[in-house]
Amino acid sequence: MENCEACGTPEQAEKLKAVIEESKSTPGCLMHILQEAQGIYGFLPMSVQKTIAEGLGISLSEVYGVVTFYSQFSLKPKGKHRISVCLGTACYVKGSDKILSEIEKELGISCGECTEDGLFSIDSCRCVGACGLAPVMMIGDEVYGKLTPESVKGILDKYRKEENA
Repeated sequence: MENCEACGTPEQAEKLKAVIEESKSTPGCLMHILQEAQGIYGFLPMSVQKTIAEGLGISLSEVYGVVTFYSQFSLKPKGKHRISVCLGTACYVKGSDKILSEIEKELGISCGECTEDGLFSIDSCRCVGACGLAPVMMIGDEVYGKLTPESVKGILDKYRKEENA
């Protein structure tokens, strides 16, 4: 197995190797291992995928194919505070595109990216099931509704203050 310490800590590499060892004899274990690996690293860089492929004796393209097929897996690091802006019909009609633009401007990153300090990442989604509160965004499990572009900075500042406390 490739040494996966290049993409994380030695402790993370050991956890991943343990997950592979305890799961590899179970048929269909790839999804489970990928979920565990993403839990360990927060995303699935190529070096982690190579470690999994080698540990299971399968091709890297098979691992990569599964990672890129399922939207739950990420090839890029995510922030401590994951922002998801709903771009579903109800939210979009009520201006969620403007909310997303304001978040991108405020954080200096684009959708799909993570801030340099690792504090925030932004993604979009199709529906969070809170159409009555449109436009909506989530930060972690917290739902923020009836947003305006002017409300974005105050919400983000709340998380920034928590980090500095």
